[in-house]
Amino acid sequence: MATFELYRRSTIGICLTDALDGMVQNGTLSPEHAIQVLVQFDKSMTEALATQVKNKISIKGHLHTYRFCDNVWTFILHKVFFKIDEREEEIAKLKIVACDSKLLSQ
Repeated sequence: MATFELYRRSTIGICLTDALDGMVQNGTLSPEHAIQVLVQFDKSMTEALATQVKNKISIKGHLHTYRFCDNVWTFILHKVFFKIDEREEEIAKLKIVACDSKLLSQ
């Protein structure tokens, strides 16, 4: 199963990377094991999102920028409205990164 490093820039991914860096610097963990932990983290996040998330969301906003590179789409939207169930929220800016799920199963 291939993985993308999509979740490493999330809050939990940054905290995990910082903790692993500290452990490598202290000699508690080897760099190879730290990399294995990060790869497993990406796989776990991908699997959890695919199997456990059941909510549907509606997103409307002004498309500012879009890119397609290495089979990964990146969209940047401004003045975004989210609708989750009956609740609506508005945020100023949103970045969406999307990849083909078929690539993850190869």
